[in-house]
Amino acid sequence: MSEATLPECQALLLRRDGWRLHVTLNRPEARNAMSFAMVRELSAVFDAVADDRSLRAIVLRGADGNFCAGGDIKDMAAARGAEPGQGGKDPLAAGNRLFGAMLTRVESAPQAVIAVLEGAVLGGGFGLCCVSDVAIAGAEAKFRLPETGLGVPPAQIAPFIVRRVGLTQARRLAVTGGNLDAAQALALGLVHHVAAETGLDEALARVLADVARCAPEAVAVTKRLVLAAAAAHGDALAAVLDAAADDFARAARGPESVEGMTAFIQKRRPSWAD
Repeated sequence: MSEATLPECQALLLRRDGWRLHVTLNRPEARNAMSFAMVRELSAVFDAVADDRSLRAIVLRGADGNFCAGGDIKDMAAARGAEPGQGGKDPLAAGNRLFGAMLTRVESAPQAVIAVLEGAVLGGGFGLCCVSDVAIAGAEAKFRLPETGLGVPPAQIAPFIVRRVGLTQARRLAVTGGNLDAAQALALGLVHHVAAETGLDEALARVLADVARCAPEAVAVTKRLVLAAAAAHGDALAAVLDAAADDFARAARGPESVEGMTAFIQKRRPSWAD
């Protein structure tokens, strides 16, 4: 498939480096708080690359030492005073749902999504952490769900927290505001690696080296399978396994499998690893 054309962005910085796309949340004056415009731009970026298998990893990071300080309070205040939308929809509900739709796009991306978390990881930033495939935190990162302290629920984030850390831990976070340091986030399974601030780039390089060893289409199929399995209950698991068997057969007959097995026999790296 051809390389995706990336959208023009104002609240994000985009840099493509071969098979890696670096996406930087770029509102440092607001500690990269997530405006409605930023949410729309993130959705547009992930829509644009959804079919691009030449792109294998997306790295999310924040500008100037903070990942994301949550939602933009000014945007929410403006929405509170706006007129109802089509069908009488409350603009606050519409804006909130926009954020959940963006998280779903990020979670379902066929590429490896890697979050590099520094400084403030609050609210919406916490949500992005929950939908990443690999989360690397700086030792000084601070995680929090500030919404309940502001009198509102983390409505679109809560389901992804449950999927990330399980129901019992999600309930604890719900009633305490989820105030965690990096070590606590690691113990909870919210993040996968903690590095000194000076070692974040090295930790990211190691993760990207691991991603490089994995065939891109196999990664996309595996991510889809993992998410389907997480949502399957009771008899639904059989349907997931049936679909997985078909996926396996298609992959085993496809070019990635031929190359991977040939490389194994010939004791060399497969083409995608180079």
